Amino acid sequence: MDRMSDQGERWTLATVYPDMWADPDDDPRTSGENGPEGELATLHEFLSDYRLTLRMKCEGLDPEQLARRSVPPSTMSLLGLVRHLAEVERDWQNWITDGDPLPKLYGVRDGDFDGAVAEQAAVDGAYADLEREQAATDAALAAHQDLGERLGKDRIAVRELMVHRIEEYARHCGHADLLRECVDGRVGQ
Repeated sequence: MDRMSDQGERWTLATVYPDMWADPDDDPRTSGENGPEGELATLHEFLSDYRLTLRMKCEGLDPEQLARRSVPPSTMSLLGLVRHLAEVERDWQNWITDGDPLPKLYGVRDGDFDGAVAEQAAVDGAYADLEREQAATDAALAAHQDLGERLGKDRIAVRELMVHRIEEYARHCGHADLLRECVDGRVGQ
């Protein structure tokens, strides 16, 4: 397996701004319309954009590239991030329920990263898990439009949960930036 530092030159698809992932007219995260109205709509838009950014950072890569680890001893990979965020979405469902917690998706601690192997079935499964868990968390929160409402055993405010979700995706999109650049040199916001 190639070492990440042995990869080629940096590149981008953008022709207008060299530090962008794609030209603004081609960026699916920008609608060209006015921003959202209200705090809840703004939080949802930021979360949606970070979720899409993660997918964009993984686009066009094969299973080996997606599963490629960063630098030892780290087990982080783009595929591991997809699996990790599926696990995190499931965990957030546990935060907002008063019932018994859902079991971990990938079993043991760090199973999300350790199980990120270079197989198409693992890639397909990770994306299916992420979509399912995102939808389940979104559905669970849809009934709670009051950002000050407190949920679950720990009485976490909906606002805090939304901001924490955005923070989690934003942090991991930063990791994805570096991982993607190491895989094939592609850079951009």
